[in-house]
Amino acid sequence: MSSTRNERTRAEIVAYMPALRSFAYRFHRSRTDAEDLVQETLVKALANLDKFQEGTNLKSWMFTIMRNTFCTRAKLAKREAPGRDEDCGTLGGAAPAKQEWHLRGRELERAIARLSPASRTVIEMVAIEGATYEAAAARLNCAVGTVKSRLNRARVRLAAELEGSTPR
Repeated sequence: MSSTRNERTRAEIVAYMPALRSFAYRFHRSRTDAEDLVQETLVKALANLDKFQEGTNLKSWMFTIMRNTFCTRAKLAKREAPGRDEDCGTLGGAAPAKQEWHLRGRELERAIARLSPASRTVIEMVAIEGATYEAAAARLNCAVGTVKSRLNRARVRLAAELEGSTPR
C-alpha cells in the first residue's frame, strides 16, 4: 500500500469512529465495554490495513471486524464464565435444582395471596410492577408514608411466612 493511500485510509478510519461507537452500543450497553470494542476494532483494522482491498467499502469492512470481534469475545466469555459451579470445587458441577425455585415461587404466590387486600396491592404495585412510592400513592389515593408502611408490614409478613415463623 502506498504511503499516500495508507494515510488517506487511516484518515477515513478516524472519520468512521463515531459510526463505530454507535454500532458498538448495539452490542454493549456499558459505555466502557463499547469503547473497548471500538478500540479493539481500530487496532485490528490498522494492523490489517494491508488486507483491505481498495475500492471496497471501508466502513463495512470495519463493521465486519467489529462484529467478528464481538462474536469471538462472546464465545470466549461463554466458555470461560467465572463462578461456574465446576470452577468452585463442587462435585460434578451440580446446578441448583429448578424444582426448588419453582416451589419457592409457588410458596411466595400463596403467601402474597394470604395478605390483606391493601398489603397485597402495595406489594404488587411497588415490588412486582416496579412503581415508585409516589405513583403507588397516587393510584391508591393515599399518602406516600402510608404506602411505605404498608409495604414494610407486607414484606415483614411475607418474610416471616416464608421462613416458617410467625410475623411480629
